Amino acid sequence: MDAFTPVITLHALAATYVLLLGPLQILRRRRDLAHRLVGVTWVAAILIVCVSSFWIAPDGFSWLHGLSIWTLVCMVAAILGIRAGQVSVHRGFMIGSYVGTLSAFAFAALVPVRLIPQLLRSEPLIAVLTVLGVGILVLLVHVRVVRSAGQRPQRPRREREPSTAGA
Repeated sequence: MDAFTPVITLHALAATYVLLLGPLQILRRRRDLAHRLVGVTWVAAILIVCVSSFWIAPDGFSWLHGLSIWTLVCMVAAILGIRAGQVSVHRGFMIGSYVGTLSAFAFAALVPVRLIPQLLRSEPLIAVLTVLGVGILVLLVHVRVVRSAGQRPQRPRREREPSTAGA
């Protein structure tokens, strides 16, 4: 595959967003409205990355497509984990998904026949401007969400009632 199709472009932009936003989300404080709102954009972007990968298969499916399936499973597990109040499960699956995304990026960037190295050789300015543009978008989203979340009162988390179904 030697051209940037709309699917590859969408995949690359969403992946860049995931890669740049990941450390901000992992390293900032947790359990606030901003973390949840920014997390929703991160999950949406990683879903775009995973789903779009299935339309990028010049030589058939590869282990990267298996990683996409695993990442989708991890996203479900992470969301179910946090909904059940299991923060360590949520954190583990989210950080693991980010590490998997970094691994896929390393493969895509280090294998010379892949599109990222070809783009860096032929059009380095486009590659740099794309990363800068997405980086600015990440910072704008992050700053905007953190500011707006600080202005809204945070809803207290509801305590779960003990179940009396079996008694």
